[in-house]
Amino acid sequence: MAAADGSHGVVWPGEGLARVPYDLYTDPSIYAGEQARIFRGPVWNFLCLAAEIPVPGDYKTTFIGDTPVIVVRDLDGAINALENRCAHRGALVCYKARGNARMLTCAYHSWVYDLKGGLRSVAFERGINGQGGMPDSFAKSAHGLKRLRVAEYAGLVFASFSDAAPAIDAYLGPEIAARVERVLPRPIKVTGYNRQLLANNWKLYVENNKDSYHASLLHTFFTTFRLNRLSQKGGIIVDASGGHHVSYSIMASEQTDRAYEDAAIRSAKQDYRLADASLVAGRDEFGDGISLQILSIFPAFVMQQVQNSLAVRQILPKGTGQTELIWTYYGFADDDAAMDMIRLKQSNLVGPAGYVSLEDGAIGGFVQRAIAGATGQASVLEMGGRGVESQATRATETSVRGFWRAYRQAMGI
Repeated sequence: MAAADGSHGVVWPGEGLARVPYDLYTDPSIYAGEQARIFRGPVWNFLCLAAEIPVPGDYKTTFIGDTPVIVVRDLDGAINALENRCAHRGALVCYKARGNARMLTCAYHSWVYDLKGGLRSVAFERGINGQGGMPDSFAKSAHGLKRLRVAEYAGLVFASFSDAAPAIDAYLGPEIAARVERVLPRPIKVTGYNRQLLANNWKLYVENNKDSYHASLLHTFFTTFRLNRLSQKGGIIVDASGGHHVSYSIMASEQTDRAYEDAAIRSAKQDYRLADASLVAGRDEFGDGISLQILSIFPAFVMQQVQNSLAVRQILPKGTGQTELIWTYYGFADDDAAMDMIRLKQSNLVGPAGYVSLEDGAIGGFVQRAIAGATGQASVLEMGGRGVESQATRATETSVRGFWRAYRQAMGI
């Protein structure tokens, strides 16, 4: 067995990426290291859709790892990302989820910032009646909100704490970038939100999204109504870093599937029927026959196409054993009324109580509960081999191993 970097104190099994120590999901020192080396490291973190802040003054509050962030469109139309922490005493500057403002004012002592983060005024800066106030050496220019690097790609807004993060197109790479553009080919409109709190470490949800192997075994709806079966055409794309992936499948037209009908698969329910079959009826809107695409960008961002249900998912760590998951659903600005209805109906497939994703909200908690006391033990990731490469099958864990390759690189393990 090979020891990890001493600052982490985790022993990684000799099988490498085919094993993952359970301590990584429970150790507070690991969690603290992730905040510093991953979320505040040389990566791009998703903040919002540009369509969510369309006009000057629009802002949204969010997080990068544990760090609260404001993403705001300034009066010049540029998008800025600012730490949501007053330079004075550390209070939140913006505490609403979203809004519109010409200035950002801290409620505690009324320090006022412009939309680029510059400090513009301090209440009683010169004191009262010649007494008190800030010293003559105080310079507002030295006390703005901390600004992050910002990049926009195909309407997705990202930020990085690090000057070492490469340009966003290089970070994504050509294969992943093409698949992002596939589901963001024209102007969009936001159609709704969901939020849920998961009782598991953030990495368990990331793994779950990269794990195409489980989809038709865990999800009764997928298998029973033939939306996603491993026997369908499709595959996995993993980028060179291992951290980004795409899983895709093409809807099967055949009515029978002996591989599933002959197997004792818990999720296959031959006697289940839909009361409203239009729930799964849709359009091949991208013209390539792909009915499901799950795309992830390291460290904690997911894009989904499930039939005609389109959404982005932001994964926010909330300690070693909790994760907040934010779903933002979207369509296209030129969608007709019929497509609006299709997307509305199919939004019931995913989300906290989605017909498909309901199980995803529970399974991570099952793992988190089960690994209590599993110090020194590890999971097994050998489906599809032990390496990290794109594969023409979804009966594989190659993209899960890819995440751990990128993770180990980022954490210095």
